[in-house]
Amino acid sequence: MSQTKNIVVIGGGTGTYTALVGLKKYPVNLTAIVSMADDGGSTKVLREEFGVLPPGSVRPALVALSHAPQAISNLFQFRFAEGGLSGHSFGNLFLTALAKQLGSFEKAIEEAGRILNIQGRVIPSTLDNCTLVAELENGEVIRGETNIDIPKHDGNLKIKKVRLDLRCRANPKAIEAIKGADVVVIGPGDLYTSIMPNFLIEGIGEAVRESRAKKVFVCNLMTKFGETNGFSAENFVEALEKYLGKGALTHIIVNTKRPAPERIQKYEEAHAHFVEYDKKRLKENGLKVIEEDVLRPVGLIRHNSDALARIICKL
Repeated sequence: MSQTKNIVVIGGGTGTYTALVGLKKYPVNLTAIVSMADDGGSTKVLREEFGVLPPGSVRPALVALSHAPQAISNLFQFRFAEGGLSGHSFGNLFLTALAKQLGSFEKAIEEAGRILNIQGRVIPSTLDNCTLVAELENGEVIRGETNIDIPKHDGNLKIKKVRLDLRCRANPKAIEAIKGADVVVIGPGDLYTSIMPNFLIEGIGEAVRESRAKKVFVCNLMTKFGETNGFSAENFVEALEKYLGKGALTHIIVNTKRPAPERIQKYEEAHAHFVEYDKKRLKENGLKVIEEDVLRPVGLIRHNSDALARIICKL
């Protein structure tokens, strides 16, 4: 009888949610390692007023893995639109309340996981408070994930490097999960604000680099203004390898389906463009290139959860 596959997904936000929703339909052991750099909106207020770690990346990962009734999952994602709670999601408030009641953000995640009947685990990449810092090509320094994510500076400027404001230690449970993984999935998600903060934490990048697992980068479908202007798939890999080390990745999933003009128009108006790739260059970089239509057929330009999961579970 074959052993159940251990799959670790590293990232944060919508991209990680997309990957997990598909993967939970398979009989695999799932672990989501999520970024603790989120500092915008509801999360910013809760971090500052209650001293909790950011619930904003944890909440969607919990909901993605949930087997609870849909009404419960919907409740966790519900966001208040008016009054004193305007901007806050119920799930963020719930996690904050649990953290205060139980005395630990980790315990709050575990308890929320039980309530949501999740398949697998959600692990913060660090238990330390950290702030993401980006240095631009002109020397300008931008502090805070939300200020990098939604640029108030000239978004045409390239990000030269990112770092954390303080030395942050890896959550031991994250290191343990990576060491025990058969497949490590990186992405999809915003490169510098959702994925990269995990690899700035002491020990995470090393654990991925040293792992004997298949290490798969799910390449972005579109570039993002202010983060990855003009990036090809090769540029994404190059940026990741600055922090993971050359040759750390073994596979890349690239999308072959170009969105219809009417779907892509509003993205291009926001200076986002379809990510192209050069298979020859990727292979020269030592990567196994998986070329598939992984585009969601309708709506926003997002990855197709089921297509991604099918590819990953076959590795």
